[in-house]
Amino acid sequence: MFANAFKLARCFTKPVVISTRFFDKTVESECAAFIVLNDEGWIITVAHLWRSYYACQQHAKEMSDYNGQIQTIQQGQRLDAKQKRKRIDRLKTNPKWITNQSFWWGHGGIQVKDVKTIPDGDLAIGRLEPFDPKMVSVYPVLKDPGSNLDIGTSLCKLGFPFHEIKATFDDAKNAFELKPGVVPLPLFPLEGIFTREVSAGRTKDGKYEIKFLETSTPGLRGQSGGPIFDTKGTIWALQSRTSHFPLGFSPKVKKDGKDIEENQFLNVGWGVHAELIAAFLKDNGVDYRLSDY
Repeated sequence: MFANAFKLARCFTKPVVISTRFFDKTVESECAAFIVLNDEGWIITVAHLWRSYYACQQHAKEMSDYNGQIQTIQQGQRLDAKQKRKRIDRLKTNPKWITNQSFWWGHGGIQVKDVKTIPDGDLAIGRLEPFDPKMVSVYPVLKDPGSNLDIGTSLCKLGFPFHEIKATFDDAKNAFELKPGVVPLPLFPLEGIFTREVSAGRTKDGKYEIKFLETSTPGLRGQSGGPIFDTKGTIWALQSRTSHFPLGFSPKVKKDGKDIEENQFLNVGWGVHAELIAAFLKDNGVDYRLSDY
């Protein structure tokens, strides 16, 4: 059903790898997706990708304060080296302070500029730089939110789950390096039906209605920021999160000889609605194509 649509969607759905190095020298990497909208390199993805970026900025301030305290202790004239060491060791640190971070936008050397977000609507746009239009052979079409969006329509999510992302940090180069075998990242489609529209109020500035499109299957890790599209490859929403609804029954299972109650949930996907995407793109002067149905 989605074979032809997948061939289209794979052309404009790209991976982003976020690598993070912490104060304790450990390195973590995660993957999400983004969509290339047009031949100017404009993209859409989810705003929550930038959470660790903002955390990194906050951590930089905290580490600056920490280093300032160390400098004050070291410059003190009344303490010997041993006493200074003891005072420095008593300073409070956070092993998970972010010291280095990198976004890898599908190709080396590419950055995202002119980023604008609606955090409470989980939507972000930006522009790839440098960008070669030949990198994308087909650009997407956005579902016209003013036309019928029929409940029960079969839709498909696309992204990069089930793939181990590992990276190291090279101090000499001051850069992250993805381990062999990470690239290329394999795409994984997951079908479901359109179940409901979910209204989440208005943005803090009152300008936009926050609306999500719900699907009967959950979004998978690595699919955030990827498209939710129909059998024609037209984008209806942008995968944002998974919601969990209790089903109201809790069967018991045996584990290590003990009865354990298993709570049952329905896991559904929520995607940023085409209505919000179209409005935000229009307000920011970003070109995009709209469906004729």
